[in-house]
Amino acid sequence: MNLQDYIRDIQDFPKPGIGFKDITPLLISPEATAFCLEALVNSLQNHKIDKVIGVESRGFFFGMLLAQKLNAGFIPVRKPKKLPFTTISASYALEYGTDTLEMHVDAIKKGDRILIHDDVLATGGTAKAVCELVEQLGGEIVQMNFLMELSFLNGSEKLEGKDIFAAITY
Repeated sequence: MNLQDYIRDIQDFPKPGIGFKDITPLLISPEATAFCLEALVNSLQNHKIDKVIGVESRGFFFGMLLAQKLNAGFIPVRKPKKLPFTTISASYALEYGTDTLEMHVDAIKKGDRILIHDDVLATGGTAKAVCELVEQLGGEIVQMNFLMELSFLNGSEKLEGKDIFAAITY
């Protein structure tokens, strides 16, 4: 199965000059979703994962599925003021602006083995901010996995030798 067949390109979204990769055709197809999930899980063979982080908001779709499949806890990382308990935060630059992410202070215990999942690795700012959150709480990042990597934006360079897997690379 070619997963790229299930990714729709939307030009000038969310603002002019941005080419957006729409994953909703993938989510609509149970077969493509299952195929993608297996690719993500298979990249983790021989790795014990305690908790899976899903990054708001498209990282929640497969993040929760990965957590269930790996028998691990799920941690939502969200935009500011979306989580009800005490949080830590990290700010980052996007390809089209800046933003901040938050995580509950009790989400990770020192030594927890963490999988970070998001839909896309672009410039690497979001992923780097999530790494900072995990490291602040003493977690060990086992892998960062993504539905897709936009390799021409060189985001992996910001991730300092982390184990990275993408089901699709552009």
